[in-house]
Amino acid sequence: MSERFGSAFVLDVDGHKLMFDCGPAATHKLVKAGFWPTEIENLFFTNHHFDHDVDLPCFLLCRWDQSIGEEPVLQVYGPPPTAELVHGILNQSDGVFAHDWIARVNHPLSQRIHVNRGGRLPRPKPVVDAHNIEAGRSIEGDGWRVTTAKAEHVQPYLDSIAYRVDTADGKSVVFTGDTEPCDSVVELAREADLMLCMCVDQQEELRVTGLDIGQLGTTTAGLMAEAAGVKRLALVNVNPNLSQHGVMESGIAEVSEAFSGEIIFTHELMSINL
Repeated sequence: MSERFGSAFVLDVDGHKLMFDCGPAATHKLVKAGFWPTEIENLFFTNHHFDHDVDLPCFLLCRWDQSIGEEPVLQVYGPPPTAELVHGILNQSDGVFAHDWIARVNHPLSQRIHVNRGGRLPRPKPVVDAHNIEAGRSIEGDGWRVTTAKAEHVQPYLDSIAYRVDTADGKSVVFTGDTEPCDSVVELAREADLMLCMCVDQQEELRVTGLDIGQLGTTTAGLMAEAAGVKRLALVNVNPNLSQHGVMESGIAEVSEAFSGEIIFTHELMSINL
């Protein structure tokens, strides 16, 4: 629907931008939200359904093209095939967009644009550090620490990972990604300040359509947040039915029956202050 399109989030930790997922139009929405691709230092994928990763070529190429060489090398983490996707986009010999960056590196017009932005010649080729990770991995940065847990979604076809970010000033936020009710995600989210949680539709709608496996609805999202003891629950990955007024309000009421904390029904470009 026009009001909701794909999955992508940016967490700003004292100026360090961590991005989670890169779904449809993520790069465009990133700029509309007031950020720039070159500001993103770390990108994490929860899973590799296309609604979580299809804008990766646009993001990688925009970040590289706008760079003048002052930004740190982008670090990309996620379950397989994270590294294979980055390689398949950028690799010089067989990357599907290598033709573009090779032209921009070598043609005088693109070289001049690069110099006019403040870059130096020779223009460097794209460099990205991509990592396939398994649940249980921890990653640390300047003022933040990311821990991970297994999420249950569409295994064995694709692995899914949930992420928790703890900041140096004691704040915590969890990105569940796509998951069904899952003890490992509950433990990851224990006492978090905010959990961004999949909530596809009203629970009864999922039940009668046979879609209450591999994902969360209003009741199961609320129960999982309550079990984890999170302070605030932000509903994401919401489908068109639940986004309609009337159904939305009814769905929020269902969540509130299961969860005693604050509920946030998210919308595009929403900003949440931790």
